[in-house]
Amino acid sequence: MVLMIIQLLIVLAALYVGSRYGSLALGAISGIGLAILVFGFGMTPGTPPTDVIYIIIAAVTCAAVLQAAGGMDWLIQIAERALRKHPDHITFYAPICTFLLTVLVGTGHVVYTLMPLIADIALKKGIRPERPCAVASIASQVGITCSPIAAAVVAFTTISAANGFDITIPQVLLVTIPACLVGLLAAAACSYKRGKDLDKDPEFQARLQDPEMYKYMYGENATLLDKVVSKEAKASVLLFLCAILAIVILAACGYKTVKMNLVIQIIMLVAAGLMIILCKAKPAVATSGKVFQSGMVAVIAIFGIAWMADTYFSNYMDLIQNSLGGLVGKYPWAIAFVFFLVSVLINSQGAVVVAMLPLAYSLGIPGPILLGVLPSVYGYFFIPNYPSDIATVNFDRSGTTKIGKYLLNHSFMMPGLVSVIVSTLVAMLISSLIY
Repeated sequence: MVLMIIQLLIVLAALYVGSRYGSLALGAISGIGLAILVFGFGMTPGTPPTDVIYIIIAAVTCAAVLQAAGGMDWLIQIAERALRKHPDHITFYAPICTFLLTVLVGTGHVVYTLMPLIADIALKKGIRPERPCAVASIASQVGITCSPIAAAVVAFTTISAANGFDITIPQVLLVTIPACLVGLLAAAACSYKRGKDLDKDPEFQARLQDPEMYKYMYGENATLLDKVVSKEAKASVLLFLCAILAIVILAACGYKTVKMNLVIQIIMLVAAGLMIILCKAKPAVATSGKVFQSGMVAVIAIFGIAWMADTYFSNYMDLIQNSLGGLVGKYPWAIAFVFFLVSVLINSQGAVVVAMLPLAYSLGIPGPILLGVLPSVYGYFFIPNYPSDIATVNFDRSGTTKIGKYLLNHSFMMPGLVSVIVSTLVAMLISSLIY
């Protein structure tokens, strides 16, 4: 038991150090932890999550080519028009927009383009930007468990099928999409009157007295509406949507001739290839874009983290089953707390699913319950070190979106907790009604 605890501390130390360095360090430093377990303690190496990694690479490639073709700009323009048409309710419309963009492209990093627009619209309307910005950042990550091409969803279906719970991607989305939307609306409602109005906020009013600060906050108009979108860019969006629709239809129809993980890879690569040929998307632009770079970082993170975690848990599976079997047998939903805490450490929903779902099944937790707690794999807002949250703080020129003095009293904590708790409860209810 002492040795098991020491090895667990090595795993946690690798995750902690990796999170401190950020970016691809999570995966690389997890490799150090893996090496210590294997070569230092003689553990049998686990299985690297190659199937999930291949899907992420294919999906990220397609999304990056879409960005290079200009299709992402068109999607952002559509979102901006909706936001500017209803500025009074931006606290509700902003998270819906970032959520839908993530559902479409499978990554929450699209928020970088939209967030400056959200902050600018709110500020010019006299609405405290913290209100829409914080919940919109949360929504951009919540959408991951609702996207048919996101690693977390694909991994859930793949691992579930291998453990006797044969569920398709559309069936997962039938639970997660309505549940997460309810959770986001609850978070937006809690954010609607959050904090002091700008005209009553002494800190903001003090910033207004500085001419340079006033010019910084109000001097520029953030917009993409004046950008000309080519017909090739619009065609790339159509190709991308057709690819997603094809994946959903094949999954819903129970296509079995080729494994679904391979179907997704093939369709994503075909769509990317067609966008390069027909929509003038430049591969060099795609690989230098934010979507591709952040996606490859996610690949490395999942590779190292999931392999290290699988190595540790697979070597102690019998002991873990005997220790936790009684608890999860009585309270199987308690696995949601484990998912959430692991996510706080590793900053990746896909990695949480790949690393922890096999363990959950091995403990005898039924698939429908695991589907119900799927929204709980998002917990990395808890410590505000995720790139989208940091970027949101920087995009809000008013200074109202912030990381507090005591680290955990930050702008994302309340909407994050409300969203995840409500989404998980609703998902558990929907899953129990269906299954």
